[in-house]
Amino acid sequence: MMEILILFALVATVLGATPADWRSQSIYFLLTDRFARTDNSTTASCNTGARQYCGGTWQGIINQLDYIQGMGFTAIWITPVTGQIPQETGYGEAYHGYWQQDAYALNSHYGTADDLKKLVSALHARGMYLMVDVVANHMAYNGSADTTDYSAYNPFNSKEYFHKICSIEDNNNQTQTEDCWLADSIVSLPDLNTTQTDVKNMWYDWIGSLVSNYSIDGLRIDTVKNVQQNFWPDYNTAAGVYCVGEVFDGDAEYTCPYQNYLDGVLNYPMYYPILRAFQSTSGSISDLYNMINTVKSTCKDSTLLGTFVENHDNPRFANYTSDMSLAKNAAAFTMLADGIPIIYAGQEQHYHGGNDPYNREATWLAKYSTTSPLYELIATSNRIRSHAISQDSGYITYKNYPIYQDNSTLAMRKGYNGSQTITVLSNLGASGKTYNLSLPGTGYTANQQLMEIYTCTNITVDSSGSVSVPMASGLPRVLYPADKLNGSLLCNSTTSSATSLSPLSNSAIPIYLTLAAFVVQLSQL
Repeated sequence: MMEILILFALVATVLGATPADWRSQSIYFLLTDRFARTDNSTTASCNTGARQYCGGTWQGIINQLDYIQGMGFTAIWITPVTGQIPQETGYGEAYHGYWQQDAYALNSHYGTADDLKKLVSALHARGMYLMVDVVANHMAYNGSADTTDYSAYNPFNSKEYFHKICSIEDNNNQTQTEDCWLADSIVSLPDLNTTQTDVKNMWYDWIGSLVSNYSIDGLRIDTVKNVQQNFWPDYNTAAGVYCVGEVFDGDAEYTCPYQNYLDGVLNYPMYYPILRAFQSTSGSISDLYNMINTVKSTCKDSTLLGTFVENHDNPRFANYTSDMSLAKNAAAFTMLADGIPIIYAGQEQHYHGGNDPYNREATWLAKYSTTSPLYELIATSNRIRSHAISQDSGYITYKNYPIYQDNSTLAMRKGYNGSQTITVLSNLGASGKTYNLSLPGTGYTANQQLMEIYTCTNITVDSSGSVSVPMASGLPRVLYPADKLNGSLLCNSTTSSATSLSPLSNSAIPIYLTLAAFVVQLSQL
């Protein structure tokens, strides 16, 4: 039995989820403590301002996988799993997972090692991926920097593993960014000296074992710009799976080069123009139009970036505007532009929290509604994206091409002629006028029959190849060839046994996921 387990574990590791595997995924990001409880409560209180554990667990996530899968997501990203500082601090508790103390322990608030393995097994059984958040830049201490007890850390239990104490006073000073501490007098984050060979090797050994022990499919890496760039290639290699790094900077010239060291980065250069375009009816469409082309030309591969408009470090989109039409446009761009779309738990329920900690609400308080407007729009968007990928092998590597803009409208094309999607976005808002937008440059042929996916409206391309798109109430539109919808379950299309839209079809499950799930089952015999 032991030989079989070792064999399959090795195969699963070798065949880990690659960047190419991740291109076609869509990610639901959640804070483990705030998504779902083991007891399935939808009324348990969670005061975000208190910054304390609210009771979310890995078992709770398992209980709500139908809810996530119902939106068409093929992967989840969970916050760090490592052992945290146990004390109440001046900033509350380490419920979020970014104040690690013991890299080799698990956060017992979330569950046991068996619970985490069961989550992985449950995901893999559904053909879904697990992405885990990791931190390599720092450890954490409840107190000021000069009182840090280094012996409390595992494996970095000596002061010699850390940079000397200094503060980041200038965010534009890269040396300070990499060598100084993210610290204050309440909670300090001792900065590891990742230029040391010992520190590098300890991290590389650790990340390889974490991925292997729990059959993890991908990593989101915190505070990437705070570590020197040459640390990351070997870290990425040691992990053996797709790694996407957080480079918290909206300048494409600064952020994109990190893709030379990691598989991908979170698309902060696009995040800010998305906000500027859709947070009000006077937003800048041109900024977004231009940034699509900037990222495409500046980043190594825009199809491997993580695209988002909400996360736990920035105010919710609905904190800027309550207009549901604007929120739908922002979500539609996230889902249908280049890159791997990332939706933050609660976005589908139009949560409106502001800065941390108020943007870290408990998802269960929305009672996991599957009929909310954004839940339904995200599900439809995931479905058409998945179907387009299944119909065109080049769709996912085709770089998004903006074909039209005016003061309030952006249209973009993704995919090759004959099976491309055309996404039309507006910032007119819910009170926007009803009109027909004449759209050239779609790549469709004269008299071709199209379907507008959100309203299931039939549209015919005119003799010149232009398309008249019915716009109303500032809502987004997505066009797709009507004759290619079979198997999509969209707009009353027929189901094809040969081609299934669902990203969760067993036929779409990578071999290594099947093997990993088999290993877990064997280990429980």
